[in-house]
Amino acid sequence: QVQLVQSGGGLVQPGGSLRLSCAFSGDTFGYYAMGWFRRAPGKEREFVAVISRGGKVKNYAGPVKGRFTISRDNSNPTVYLQMTNLQSEDPAVYYCAADWTVSGAASSNDDHYEYWGQGAQVTVSS
Repeated sequence: QVQLVQSGGGLVQPGGSLRLSCAFSGDTFGYYAMGWFRRAPGKEREFVAVISRGGKVKNYAGPVKGRFTISRDNSNPTVYLQMTNLQSEDPAVYYCAADWTVSGAASSNDDHYEYWGQGAQVTVSS
């Protein structure tokens, strides 16, 4: 059974940086595209970023493009979200998710993801 264990949330000032990690176990990591989603208070869960099985395709939501970077290490099964220049609209619970899919796929649709991490709180405050 696939398990996703997250770490790296916390509190930063506006303009600061955080790196989120999501460790994968229980199946062949290379069969899964990996995504990041977030849910802010009073809002629906929204797409943040995704990386394809082999890491060659990456897509980002408009509000985070240029500030956040997704990456993966297939030899030490982990997906990362490096967040820089954090702004007041970024606080949320961030979730990693795994999508068993074809090579090159990088979906922004959360319905495509079979497995989810436990979430990590990101707070931005001065």
